[in-house]
Amino acid sequence: MISVVIPTLNAEATLGRCLAALVPAALEGIVRQVVIADGGSKDRTAMIADDAGADCIVCKPGRGQQILCGISKSRFEWLLILHADTVLEAGWEVEAAAFMAQVDAGRRQPGAAAFRFRLDDTGLMPRILEVFVHLRSTIAKLPYGDQALLIPRRLHNEIGGYRPLLLMEDVDIVRRLGRRRLSILKSRACTSPVRYRTDGYLKRTAYNQMCMLMYASGVPVERIAAFYHSRPALAETNDVGDEKPDEAPAPNIKPL
Repeated sequence: MISVVIPTLNAEATLGRCLAALVPAALEGIVRQVVIADGGSKDRTAMIADDAGADCIVCKPGRGQQILCGISKSRFEWLLILHADTVLEAGWEVEAAAFMAQVDAGRRQPGAAAFRFRLDDTGLMPRILEVFVHLRSTIAKLPYGDQALLIPRRLHNEIGGYRPLLLMEDVDIVRRLGRRRLSILKSRACTSPVRYRTDGYLKRTAYNQMCMLMYASGVPVERIAAFYHSRPALAETNDVGDEKPDEAPAPNIKPL
């Protein structure tokens, strides 16, 4: 059984689709709880979460801190950390359930799993970026947060869990997991391309890689965050961008 934790900040443009992808897993009893850890949204994020039957808590902004707050309210033995601008593809719950069953039965060592990365965009640059991310994920075993993370609570606690970092919280926990305890599932996590369209694919990728280099060199996360946010300003969201919210009503997933 999974508790899904979604950190949000002004995520109304994408949260509905993110939650809708969880409905089949909720109906199957695989997803039993969704916790929205909100960093103080000024849009309809809280309304969408409430209409979907999710637990919504307000905490200090910052993805690492928000994830920690969400986990503190979670109840089930598996955690799925999911970004609000990411949609898991149809059937993801079948593969995730098989992975969890193998870990729980001891048929594979305790470990976590991330999904394959896909951008919801057309053209050559998104496909090139997907290849790069696939190589990084499978060879270096370094998925980022937009690939989600499925992890048993006991393992999360064993390695010290997420840390309340302003940035790089996803890289931090994956590094502590280590290569042997991390699997990449075949199911894809389809992420909004708004941040790449807004900054430009090359510039956004360059900023991300520079942040990674700074982190690997031991630069304090606060300085990395200052550099990251010095790029041309996006709307004040969890890197979702400033798209208009969906006109369709939020999905009803009351079985959660």
